[in-house]
Amino acid sequence: MKADIRIAWILARGSERREWWRISLTLLGALLATGFALGAATVAAVQGQVSIPYAHGLLDRPGERAGVVLTLVLLLIPVLGFLGQCARIGAVHRRRRMAGMRLAGASPAQVRRIAAVESALACLAGSSAGFAAFAVLLAVAGHTPPPVAWAGFVVVVLAVPVVAALVSVFALRHVAASPLDRMRGTGPDRGRRAAIVSLLAVGLIAAAGLLHLSPAGRSVKPLALLVLGVVLLTGAGSIWAAGAFAAFMGRRLTLRAKSPAVLIAASRLAHDPWAAARTHAALLLVTVVGVAFVGVRGVLLAALGKVGYRPVDLAFYTTGIDLAGAAVLVALAISLCGLAVGTAESLATRRRGLAAQAAAGVPHTILARATLLETAVPLAPALLLAGAGGTVVYVAYATVASGPVPLLPLLVPVAVHAACLLAAATSLPLLRRVAHPAELRFT
Repeated sequence: MKADIRIAWILARGSERREWWRISLTLLGALLATGFALGAATVAAVQGQVSIPYAHGLLDRPGERAGVVLTLVLLLIPVLGFLGQCARIGAVHRRRRMAGMRLAGASPAQVRRIAAVESALACLAGSSAGFAAFAVLLAVAGHTPPPVAWAGFVVVVLAVPVVAALVSVFALRHVAASPLDRMRGTGPDRGRRAAIVSLLAVGLIAAAGLLHLSPAGRSVKPLALLVLGVVLLTGAGSIWAAGAFAAFMGRRLTLRAKSPAVLIAASRLAHDPWAAARTHAALLLVTVVGVAFVGVRGVLLAALGKVGYRPVDLAFYTTGIDLAGAAVLVALAISLCGLAVGTAESLATRRRGLAAQAAAGVPHTILARATLLETAVPLAPALLLAGAGGTVVYVAYATVASGPVPLLPLLVPVAVHAACLLAAATSLPLLRRVAHPAELRFT
C-alpha cells in the first residue's frame, strides 16, 4: 500500500496541464462534500432548546435541526456521484500511464487502487481547504462549537478522502487498462442496480401499507415510508426507462435514420445503451424530488395563506421551505455538473473513433449534434416518468391537505431537460479537440 501511495503521489505531481481540470473538479467536489458534512456536524452538535439568531427560529428546536441535518447529509449523495464521474474520466485520461504500469507488472486491481489514491489526495486537499474556509466562517460569525463538534470536524476532514477513494474504486471496478494501451469495460450494467432499487422501493411501499393497517402504524407515520418508496421506485423506473429506451431507439434509428447526426447517435446508443442510465441516475432522482417539492411547496403556501399566520410565524415556515428548495437546486446543479463530466468522459473514451470520423470528412457540426442527441433521446422518456412519480407524490399530499393541485410542477421536467442539454453542450469544446485527425497519431 505504501508503494501505491508513493506512485499515486508521483503521478499527481507529474500530471499534465490538461489533467489539472480533472483534479480541480475532484477538489471542488471534495470541498462541497466537506462543507455539507461540516454544516451537518455543527447543527447536530447543538443540544436542547436554544435561541439561534438565524433562519427565523428554524434551528432552535431539536426536531427542526434533525431535518436540517438530514437535508445536508442527503446532499452528499449527488456530490459522491460527481466524484465517481471525475474518477472515471480521470482513468481515461491516464490510460497510457496505466498501460505502462500493467507492462511493469501491476495488476488491474493495483492500477485501480493507485487511481483511487490519486483521487483521494486531491480530495484531501479539497477537504482541508473546506475546513479552513469553514473555520474562518465560524470565526467571523463568532460561534464556538463544543469540543465534541471539533472532534466531528476532524473525522469529516479525514473521512471525505477515504469515502472518495472508495467511490473511485467502485466507479472503476469494471475498468481495466490492458498492456496494449486500451481501456475496456467489463461486466456492463444491464439495469441490475435499478432492479435492486425497485425491489427495495416495493418493500418500503409494502411496509408502509402494513403499518397503515396495524395499530402501531399511527406512531411510525407510514406516509414517510410510502413517499420514500414511491420516489425510489420512480427513480429506478426512470433509470431503467433511460437504458431501455436508448437501446430501443438505437436499434430502430440505426436502420431508419437518414440524418448523419442521428445515425451516429443511434449507433452509440445501440452500442452502450446503459451508459446514459449510469450517468443520469442521480439527475433522475433529483427530478422526482424536485417535481414533488414544487408541488408540495405550492400546496403548503396556499394552506398557510388561508390560516392567517403572523409574519413572524409565517417566516418560520417559509424559511424551511426555502431551505429545502435551495437543497434541491444545489443537488440539481451538482447532478448537472456530473452530467457534463460524464459527457466529457464519453468523448474522451471515443477519441479515436471521433478522430477517425473527422479524418473521413464528417463535419464538426454533425458530431456536435450527435453528442447532444445522445443526451436528449434517452433522457426524454426518463424525465417524463420521473415527473409522473413526483406528480403522484404532491397530488397525494394535496389530497390529504385538501388543497389545490398546482400545475407549475409539470414544467419542471421540461426545464431539467433543457438544463441537461446546456450541460452536455459544455463538453463541445472538448469535442473539437478530441475529434481532430491529429489524434490518430496516438492510436
